[in-house]
Amino acid sequence: MTLSLSRRGFTAGLGAFVVGFALDGKWSLAQATLPGSLNNNRRLDAWIRIDAQGIATVCTGKVELGQGIVTALAQIAAEELDLPLGRVRMISGDTSLTPDEGQTSGSQSIENSGTALRLAGAEVRSMLVAQAARQFGLAAESLTVADGVVVAADGRRVTYGQLASDLSLQREATGAVKPKPATGYKIVGQRIPRADFPGKVTGQPSYVQDVRLPGMLHGRIVRAPRYGATLSAVDERKVTALPGVVAVVRDGGFLGVVAEREEQAIAARAALIANTTWTGGRPLPDPARIHDELLALPMEDKVISDKQAPLPPGATSLTATYRKPYLSHASIGPSCAVARLVGGKWTVWTHSQGIFPLQEHMSGALKVAAADIHCIHVAGSGCYGHNGADDVALDAALLARAVPGRPVRVQWMREDEFAWAPFGAAMTMRLQAAIKDQRVVDWNYDVWSNTHTTRPGEPGGVNLLAAWDLATPVAPAPPRMIAQPAGGGDRNAIPLYDFPRQHIVNHLILPMPIRVSALRTLGAYANVWAVESFFDELATQAGADPVALRLAHLTDPRARAVIERVAAMAGWRAGDKGDGRRGRGIGFARYKTLACYVAVIAEIEVDRETGVIRVLQIHVAADAGQIINPDGLANQMEGGVIQSTSWTLKETVSFNRERVTTHDWASYPILRFPDVPRVTVELINRPGERSLGAGEGSQGPTVAAIANAFAHATGKRLRDLPLSPDRVKAALA
Repeated sequence: MTLSLSRRGFTAGLGAFVVGFALDGKWSLAQATLPGSLNNNRRLDAWIRIDAQGIATVCTGKVELGQGIVTALAQIAAEELDLPLGRVRMISGDTSLTPDEGQTSGSQSIENSGTALRLAGAEVRSMLVAQAARQFGLAAESLTVADGVVVAADGRRVTYGQLASDLSLQREATGAVKPKPATGYKIVGQRIPRADFPGKVTGQPSYVQDVRLPGMLHGRIVRAPRYGATLSAVDERKVTALPGVVAVVRDGGFLGVVAEREEQAIAARAALIANTTWTGGRPLPDPARIHDELLALPMEDKVISDKQAPLPPGATSLTATYRKPYLSHASIGPSCAVARLVGGKWTVWTHSQGIFPLQEHMSGALKVAAADIHCIHVAGSGCYGHNGADDVALDAALLARAVPGRPVRVQWMREDEFAWAPFGAAMTMRLQAAIKDQRVVDWNYDVWSNTHTTRPGEPGGVNLLAAWDLATPVAPAPPRMIAQPAGGGDRNAIPLYDFPRQHIVNHLILPMPIRVSALRTLGAYANVWAVESFFDELATQAGADPVALRLAHLTDPRARAVIERVAAMAGWRAGDKGDGRRGRGIGFARYKTLACYVAVIAEIEVDRETGVIRVLQIHVAADAGQIINPDGLANQMEGGVIQSTSWTLKETVSFNRERVTTHDWASYPILRFPDVPRVTVELINRPGERSLGAGEGSQGPTVAAIANAFAHATGKRLRDLPLSPDRVKAALA
């Protein structure tokens, strides 16, 4: 036991506990804070179990969304355990088997789950070596480990499997065992093939949409034609008479059908729509004035950064307003879930990104104990954020309740996904700044947005669509701000640049005229676009090179390094002019101001007749600290670039005063394969540094680089997204 004396009193370190002498003279016992997800999941056997064959079962509450996280976490665990990857079995996202790590979101899996597995793996390895040392009668420091075998200098050997029977991991982690140094890594940092790729590329069942269980039924949901409408009448007779129909399920305003086959469920849904009457509903905002109408709603304001300094005379001032539309997740596969009710217990197969929060909110909607709902993650075919995955899980459970014992698979129709899944919020960013002698001397920034988190798990209600329509409805949780430095609508609203004066305000719009929630990057996509575009406007005003001006306002060496690297990659030359059609632009950000550093240069071509912007080449330089899997990190950069390019050039949700009118790929075009730019990625590895979240790092810099490239090419600035042909032609006219 170690004792220390501080201004607060005596403290004594007891493993994962701290004994404190409080000011009232009483001793107290409190748990010490552990790093990452280990803090809320403190038992070693929650993370790692070793069997008699020496195989490690490694558990994570984070789930595979296509970001390669399960492979990367396996690398971390195998490295610290000194096991080959072939002897590590991963279990991911199961409320009965894995630790509760909340949502897989915010580029936090490596930072939180990876940290927990690194420390847990180091501690388990240390315990195994200590066990072998006792067995050999030797000092632990004299033993070596490789591939799950502990070896003494005299040649004696013992495997992890042989040691495991006498070793209990049913104990709290201490977090005190030092992990390997980066110089000792053999698996971390290697280009390990993704574990989930073989099934996906060979057409094997890989997604929740592929789940097929014995005796499985198929369900479809019928929802209101507009927000706020009430189900006033339904004639079930014409539906129940259709072939294969097992049940029509109604609970208040929730309406669905269960059938033996999927095509029968689809036909029954169509018949149900034709024989259902809805009344009322609330109007949507005027799409032509949506941003103005949002700014007129009640809001909560918070100053998130304020620095004061004298404003020098003679500075040139500039003002601009940028606007982002509502965006859909536009998942390639519509949301899907399978649920089964047996003996009062539900099993739900879901592509939710937060199975434990989903379990909690389903419990509130179904009025059963959370322990009676077993959620198992199965990958969905496309989503980073809060789409309909959680909603359809409750839909499936409500239909399964009508047919106990038989699993029910519910897949939303494409129009369900576009009309009812949460969107990424529309946003307005207003900037005013002053520059003198090529130095920004004043910076003012206001951002207006609805909340960016209405996921399950939010306190004070149930955030599942069907729960609001039940005969005994459960209200949604109230909207809230996400605290800085991560932020929500104000994510990345505080730039990394060094300004002597700045005043930054987040305006949380409280009413939600259109349903919104988390879409990849939350507010960072729009904020980085606005900040970086306006920075280029200031550079133009001052006659400065955009790269040089950025470097002049950055003292963080890692920020400077990615900008210098991407400039070298693209052959950036100060003073190069656009020719009216072709141009190049830069964008930079440190995601959330605490995760990865990314700089992007885009090269574009503008067709002045059609108004089409074609992105020819994207250069990316990224620093995510210690790299776990270079391929996985590069893939995340590339995927973010492509998604951002699609958002930037093509995507916007359409609606009228009555309903969302986006309902298919014709009304919501996305980037097609011929439009995908060439993407070159260079990674700056920093062995020994903390690994930084990277899944959402390239989207903001990409939109900024494309927008700045358009301004460089044409001399015109577009401040409304997307950069559509109509807007381009209007600007050039």
